[in-house]
Amino acid sequence: MLRPGSYINWDWYKSHEGREVIMSIMHRNMHRRKVFGLLEKPSLPPNLNPEEIRYKIFVSGRSGVGKTSTIAKLSGNEVPVTHSETPGIQTSVVYWPTKLVQVDKVVMFRLELWDAGENALKKFDHVMPACKDHTDAVVFVFSFMDKASFEDLPQQMSRIIEPTDDYVKFIIGTK
Repeated sequence: MLRPGSYINWDWYKSHEGREVIMSIMHRNMHRRKVFGLLEKPSLPPNLNPEEIRYKIFVSGRSGVGKTSTIAKLSGNEVPVTHSETPGIQTSVVYWPTKLVQVDKVVMFRLELWDAGENALKKFDHVMPACKDHTDAVVFVFSFMDKASFEDLPQQMSRIIEPTDDYVKFIIGTK
């Protein structure tokens, strides 16, 4: 049995190499992550060329449960203070560098977080297929303040997941 932490060098980010990679994904003041679009990536020194491991994650839930806030928190950005429905599809790209112990290799996880507004999913037929295309995981979000959002989870899951899909599935409760 493997011990926790046996795959990742937890202190790597303190090394010279780790600081160089971290600086490529953070703003100069090191308090916030840089925001990357779907076609952008961090600018790394030539001597560092980490393998990029990509995951597309579709975040689903009823309107107002905190999907956009959850994505903002996960991506190191400011959480919006007011609610406004996501118009269409919003994507956030998060780069997460780490060093694997067993192979002594730096890898860069690239997480694409896809958020679609509930009304956009209902109104436009192309939104759901775009969110599901090449998806690795689906995060279902509900609010502890909205019982109906929790009760709606089975219906959401059946609407999004088909028997042939092999997505990793998560459920997150917010607020």
